Amino acid sequence: MDIGDLISELRARRVVPVVTIPRAEDAPALGRALAAGGLPLAEITFRTDAAADAIALLRRECPDVLVGAGTVLDVETVDRAVAAGAAFIVAPGFNPAVVDYCLARGLPIIPGVSTPTEIEMGRARGLHLLKFFPAEASGGIRYLNAVAAPYRGIEFMPTGGVSSENLAEYLALPHVAACGGTWIATADAITNHRFDEITAVARAAVAITLGAPGGTTGTA
Repeated sequence: MDIGDLISELRARRVVPVVTIPRAEDAPALGRALAAGGLPLAEITFRTDAAADAIALLRRECPDVLVGAGTVLDVETVDRAVAAGAAFIVAPGFNPAVVDYCLARGLPIIPGVSTPTEIEMGRARGLHLLKFFPAEASGGIRYLNAVAAPYRGIEFMPTGGVSSENLAEYLALPHVAACGGTWIATADAITNHRFDEITAVARAAVAITLGAPGGTTGTA
């Protein structure tokens, strides 16, 4: 998958479940639960030791689920994520070493930004989709509108504090391609095998996206 295909997929789905998974063996059930709710994609964060194995299991057991790696802080983690089968890389900040490493290898990368300087670092490298993080703590919608205004052609994926309560407001912004959400599949729900709950929450998120400006598919 190239970055253009990834952006098209994220624009269509509008929400990316951001997942911290404690046990890799729960990944296939998670993937099936998300797909059943109309969100066949996940960003598996490298916040646990299970991340790489979880990505590999998801790719093997749920081939129709688009899987990326999040919380990628160094090039070594990029290599681990790609070896496991991650289709894209997401970082909380803008680490030039990580970004340049991914770009040199043709890997879709969505680095985190929260300032004009960081946006310009991404723009200088030809990136058109950036993660706005931490969205709510950085100033939320009002701040994002202000900081995005000078940068035509740049889209954002707000993550951090986005929830079912404010998702529609973020998606209504013309410069927001999609939002990352941790509320869809929480570590507690995964650990306690509440996969029906995850499906229901994913389905509710899809319903919100369909009511937002630019809502397109939301179908599995």
